[in-house]
Amino acid sequence: MPLLVLVRHGESLWNKLNLFTGWVDVPLSEKGIQEALKAGELLKDYKFDVIFTSKLVRAIQTAMLIMSKNKHGVPKIEHESGKMKEWGIVYGEHGKNYIPVYTAWQLNERYYGKLQGWNKDYARKVYGDEQILLWARSYDMAPPGGESLKDTAERTIPYLKERIIPELEKGRNVLVSAHGNSLRSIVMYIENLTEEEVLRLNIPTGVPLVYEYKNGELIRKGYLTENGFINKIID
Repeated sequence: MPLLVLVRHGESLWNKLNLFTGWVDVPLSEKGIQEALKAGELLKDYKFDVIFTSKLVRAIQTAMLIMSKNKHGVPKIEHESGKMKEWGIVYGEHGKNYIPVYTAWQLNERYYGKLQGWNKDYARKVYGDEQILLWARSYDMAPPGGESLKDTAERTIPYLKERIIPELEKGRNVLVSAHGNSLRSIVMYIENLTEEEVLRLNIPTGVPLVYEYKNGELIRKGYLTENGFINKIID
């Protein structure tokens, strides 16, 4: 059965500093690099046919580091328009071992608006623990000038349906490297979670979440770890 593997990027430099990041294009920390490489070790025997990432460097880095451990091909970013598309075509035998990587803004992290760049502890002092938790985890409450999880889902779910699921329907294995909230919105949709359940959904950095695609449905195998699959996704 075709597989969908979701991976939240490894720890970023702003995760390390406890800052709200959102669309700020921050690279991985050293810990994040190691998390991505560990995910790569866990996935090294998985054959991926196509890869999707956000436009943000931490997600792209994570995908590339994962694939640096993989035995089944070399990832290659696909340019979908203009001269870069023309120049990016690899012809003949040389193109057979490449795995296409598509970057999409629709998979970007939730836009945090005014909170971007704020220290999370400082934000809690200003707005209170409960308010920050609601902005960070709830479905339809957005931080000032930013997106709610519902807003994020309005771009991630159409992309899932229009670009990712059709690859699964063709029998292809898909890797998605994205972010805590863009992946939360996708998992909420796949799992049909309630707004109350999604409050308790926290996707860890650098741990692959694996689904099988069967008869038009995505069936959870769970988080892939050194000790096998952990099927629980809600704390």
